[in-house]
Amino acid sequence: MNRRGRTTWRILAAGLLVVLAAGCSGWKVTTESSDMLPRYTVRSIALVPFTSIITPQVRDQGNFYFSTPQSVRQPDMSLAIPSDVEPPPRQAASVPAAAAERVTQLFWKRLQSRDGLHLVPLGDSVKASAVDGAVGKVRPEAVAAAVARTLKADAALMGYVSMYQERVGSRLGANPAASVGFEVKVVAADGQVLWVGQYYERQRPLTEDVMGFVQRLGMFVTAEELAEYGVDEIMKEFPFGGEKGK
Repeated sequence: MNRRGRTTWRILAAGLLVVLAAGCSGWKVTTESSDMLPRYTVRSIALVPFTSIITPQVRDQGNFYFSTPQSVRQPDMSLAIPSDVEPPPRQAASVPAAAAERVTQLFWKRLQSRDGLHLVPLGDSVKASAVDGAVGKVRPEAVAAAVARTLKADAALMGYVSMYQERVGSRLGANPAASVGFEVKVVAADGQVLWVGQYYERQRPLTEDVMGFVQRLGMFVTAEELAEYGVDEIMKEFPFGGEKGK
């Protein structure tokens, strides 16, 4: 093969890798900011402990849901997933009790590393959310806003885990593989949802997710490892504060 042919082959190979990366991994994490975000300044935030839902529910619409105080009417535990994202299985799937606590701790750790963002002590958020959530059937967003007001924070981060299934097998082979899904929202003290992030992934074999499988060194990972990946990827798009050292 001559020099020109080798150059052409390298360009095609690089293009193929870009396509594979976008097509095989880009759907795992989605984020969106509200049009109202520029009107808010968030320098302090409270982390409301995550909750778990038993049966993942899929909205008909692919758009994220941004609430305002006037639109708070009834409980809403559905999970908005864009149309190009494979939804989680519709059958009832038990989410381990420890899953929500684990995802809460992962976000707590990442939020602590943000520059220019004061993080309210988690213990205070736990107490405030227990009080504000005890009034009955209220929207989770309304609880988050109440927690932010109670703790005099600019906003609160809340979320829920919709899927957390451990792999059956080992790193060399699993059937089924691990699956993790969760949604996170940042809610201002006045009830406005400012930002939404979502993650869902069922680890796929090499033939279905080339980049993802190579990224994990050809191994089947655990649900906790998927959760850590999802939190890290979502926080790359987090619009509040900044990464330390950058």
